[in-house]
Amino acid sequence: MNLLKRFLIAVWGVYALIVFFTLALLLTLAVALIPSQNICRRMVHRTAQLILKLAGIPMKVHHLDRLPEGPCVIVANHASYLDGPLIAAALPPVFSFVIKQEIRKMPGAHLLLRRVGSHFVERFNRKKGAADARRLLDSAKDGQALAFFAEGTFQKKPGLMPFRMGAFSTAVRADFPVVPMVIRGARHILPSGSWLPRPGKLEVIIQMPLRVNQLAANPTRELVAATRSQMLRELGEEDLAPETTTLAPAPKKD
Repeated sequence: MNLLKRFLIAVWGVYALIVFFTLALLLTLAVALIPSQNICRRMVHRTAQLILKLAGIPMKVHHLDRLPEGPCVIVANHASYLDGPLIAAALPPVFSFVIKQEIRKMPGAHLLLRRVGSHFVERFNRKKGAADARRLLDSAKDGQALAFFAEGTFQKKPGLMPFRMGAFSTAVRADFPVVPMVIRGARHILPSGSWLPRPGKLEVIIQMPLRVNQLAANPTRELVAATRSQMLRELGEEDLAPETTTLAPAPKKD
């Protein structure tokens, strides 16, 4: 890559960051003042779409019509910090996002996400994680659709990491369908360890809903396996789960 091309890509990356942080700041100030959660969700949805449009990042959403009419659990792969704004732009503004507890340490992001009804969950403490799971189930039983990054984190190496159980156990206990969702292109645009985006295209593929088989010997694990298989076929990346398990390690006890 010649120096001029690198320079132009860097200039575009700085421009895209300015667009993101300017609109994100204005959005955070707005939702802090608006009492209605539904209005806040619609604002986040539209602002995320506007950020991608102004930054010149094309987004294509495939098969949005596959989303069930009633509540469901979205399970998406996780490859980049771009994934959050992307699914906010791609999905209808009716979902509560399930997010790792560490985001609470980022005041602006925490305020914004809390105002749209996101759930913050503990990944490493079993007791706190169980309490978070109960809150998620209560929310689901109230009819709230949920969206998870089932891997719980992301890394630079391409591939689908082991899943955590929260999304699937919630779906089984609430009897919600799981809708696998595949994100492509985010890792290229903003890879792990980088804060300067580069040009690229984004795709979101909504896959066929998976119903819970309550008669199965282990419906949660069956749902995990079916979701993972369906996502890997569309993702086109390596399966990074050990052959003996598709699940992430359990959290440590106190």
